[in-house]
Amino acid sequence: MSQRMQQGQPMIVMSEDSQRVKDKDAQDYNISAARAVAESVKSTLGPKGMDKMLVDSMGSVTITNDGVTILQEMDIDNPTAEMIIEVAETQEDEAGDGTTTAVSIAGELLKNAEDLIEQDIHPTAIIKGFHMASEQAREEINDIATEVDTEDEDLLRSVAETSMTGKGTEVNKEHLAELIVEAIRQVTVEDDEGNNVVDLEFLNIETQTGHSTGESDLLEGGIVDKDPVHDNMPTEAQDADILLLNEPIEVEETDIDTEVSVTDPDQLQQFLDREEKQLQEKVEQIADLGADVVLCQKGIDDLAQHYLAKEGILAVRRAKKSDLEFLSEVVNAAIVSDLGSATAADLGHGDLTRDDEDELFYVEGEDAHGVTLLLRGSTDHVVDELERGVNDALDVVAQTVSDGRVLAGGGAIEVELASRLRDYADSVSGREQLAVEAFADSLELVPRVLAENAGLDSIDTLVDLRAAHDEGDVEAGLNVFTGDIEDTNETGVVEPAHAKEQAVTSAAEAANLVLKIDDIISAGDLSTDKGDDEGGAPGAGGMGGMGGGMGGMM
Repeated sequence: MSQRMQQGQPMIVMSEDSQRVKDKDAQDYNISAARAVAESVKSTLGPKGMDKMLVDSMGSVTITNDGVTILQEMDIDNPTAEMIIEVAETQEDEAGDGTTTAVSIAGELLKNAEDLIEQDIHPTAIIKGFHMASEQAREEINDIATEVDTEDEDLLRSVAETSMTGKGTEVNKEHLAELIVEAIRQVTVEDDEGNNVVDLEFLNIETQTGHSTGESDLLEGGIVDKDPVHDNMPTEAQDADILLLNEPIEVEETDIDTEVSVTDPDQLQQFLDREEKQLQEKVEQIADLGADVVLCQKGIDDLAQHYLAKEGILAVRRAKKSDLEFLSEVVNAAIVSDLGSATAADLGHGDLTRDDEDELFYVEGEDAHGVTLLLRGSTDHVVDELERGVNDALDVVAQTVSDGRVLAGGGAIEVELASRLRDYADSVSGREQLAVEAFADSLELVPRVLAENAGLDSIDTLVDLRAAHDEGDVEAGLNVFTGDIEDTNETGVVEPAHAKEQAVTSAAEAANLVLKIDDIISAGDLSTDKGDDEGGAPGAGGMGGMGGGMGGMM
């Protein structure tokens, strides 16, 4: 063995099933995988973006153009692709919107990095240049951003409408924007330093099918999608004392298995009488507390239902835990786990009204901190996409209220950033200068794709945008509906600055993470054979082990 080693025979230290891809091949593999992810969502960007239909292994259908939903629903089994999907998830968590933008920029950064690598520029230089550019971009965004009055409801509605344009929410975006701004206002408080804090935990979203989107509504309180447990109970309660109960109103069962021997019918009757008395005592406890309404998370025995109805108490059983927690804020009640130790102070106060058509209870409290957005749509698919769009809009309005900075949309910020980064590149020495310029080019992907998705000429659009910005029009963006270049801030196409900062930073960090890899060692099959798909790069065929889910969807 030692003799063979001296003759240059390599020692095998990896298992037979493992695969290794090195240097240029590893970079090609990673960049191809990341770009394929970006390509899969690019067509959804902007007001004229298209939707994707996603069918999972169980046959469930999702129709959406929400970037993070598309990437999470796709059956992807590729380590590099999953790193890019993390960009979308981080963007969703931190900013609530801009996921498609972040992923598309990351893909374009890697595409331009590939060109630089072909010119023998080392990945380390590219990584450093991208990092410098993203830091500079954040500074420029802060410089360009406009400080706004967070009480300006017209502006907040514009932010919400910009977020919803191009999604399933677009048709009724004016009505929904009003509901969203009012909902955010209800859950916003000022901290000790005078800053706005938006607590979205106190904002609940409920959905209903069978109505038009224009019938969506905002309720200052909560919704319980349950029926009264007994027909003889009242269906409404005004100015009511409300008990939120996390304990069954049933006969208490022993912790261990017990066997009762009954020798004559009287003993059985005594046993039943004792159970009945136990239930009666529980109901009496509730009545003594002064409760008019009981919302119970657990079960309610049939006999207990009868007693509650006799007392004129409205009761609901098997209410969701999340509903009770939300309602505790709405009616200012404690959730009771032990009836025996409950006091009148644990009760909440509010009104219950019944919507017989939809079979819902509306629960409203005095000065309720919790509000519920009731979203209505014709079908389940419509309602699901509506909810995704409204969630994004809620997040961006919340960001605007707490951050107080906005940017002009329609690609205006990206073109201005690109222009400023090219100026900044002149001050950067070494090969990093080329990486900074490549970063600037990558940002211009956004206006190009906005134009493409609207059926406009992307090159002409970009040329016109650059010309407007060279003349000092910082807020010149694309109106995709007319094809004109205009001041998008004036026309109400505005985005929160925080979301754009996060998108640029996440895209740069993800691209750098991919570029830093020069060796892939896999315990199993990497599927690195050259495919017949477009580009033919390693891993492009079926997206390099992406489970065929990507190939089947695109």
